[in-house]
Amino acid sequence: MDESKNASRDIFPIFLMACLFIVIQGLALLIVKPFVAAGMQTFEDVNDPVNLIYIFVILLVFTGIILLIAKYWKKKILHILLLGAIGYTVFFAFFLPILGIFLPDFPLWFYLSISALATAILLIALIKFPEWYVIDICGIILGASAIAILGISLGVLLVIILLVGLAIYDAISVYKTKHMIDLADTVIGLKLPVLLVIPKTRGYSLIKETKGLKEKLKDGEERDAFFMGLGDVVMPGLLAASAYSFIENGLPIALSVMVGTLAGFVLLMFFVIKGKPQAGLPCLCSGAILGYVISSFYFYGQLVGLNFSL
Repeated sequence: MDESKNASRDIFPIFLMACLFIVIQGLALLIVKPFVAAGMQTFEDVNDPVNLIYIFVILLVFTGIILLIAKYWKKKILHILLLGAIGYTVFFAFFLPILGIFLPDFPLWFYLSISALATAILLIALIKFPEWYVIDICGIILGASAIAILGISLGVLLVIILLVGLAIYDAISVYKTKHMIDLADTVIGLKLPVLLVIPKTRGYSLIKETKGLKEKLKDGEERDAFFMGLGDVVMPGLLAASAYSFIENGLPIALSVMVGTLAGFVLLMFFVIKGKPQAGLPCLCSGAILGYVISSFYFYGQLVGLNFSL
């Protein structure tokens, strides 16, 4: 009876988390075309497989740095570094290009001033009042920016290869080496928007959260909120953004990828409500890829957009 009651209580937070998927990936699709027009691509040749090497190396190095600093140095250093990365991303990859796209013909100082002010407000809120909804608002901005920029920088085939690789890595890091749990525990304690947070109970406060994820798991305590890594939203969203960018009339496929991601999310939640940490990317990336495959055959009769540079 208690398990049934807890499961029914989790339904609304799960629905809200699904809404965050739609909001972040939907916002990313809205800014994809303007970002292409503004030349925001990271790589000149979007189909060059070497791009994947750069991305994997950056992800591994970044994860290693976070774990090393958290273990051997003060977490304050890590907090400052991540705040700096967040501020840089928000300023250069969201506010500045968005203002230039939707408010053209203004002098450069205007864009710089407004972008700096908006970024400062977000950073001050994160430092002074890192409540769960502040984290989620910043996560929406960061997530949409990352999806749009990387989605227009990698061709469809490269994104699919990336998703498969990351899904395998995520499964190994959660179930085998378990270092992803250490990483999640660290970033939850820092209260920064590398996670999305949906409370399970009214009046939940992330600021008052004192126990880490590993400590709660050890004590067998139920968590009062759902936590999902921002990367779990961003990575499958790359396929939607890439399909929208590089497939002619690719919006139906992009939307189908989002639907597939949500289907994978529902499957993931069946495991999450049992209370144990789960690797999100295997379900989410599988759903996204399946959405691409089904819609590609349905609309075009074949797999489209699979270009590769050698």
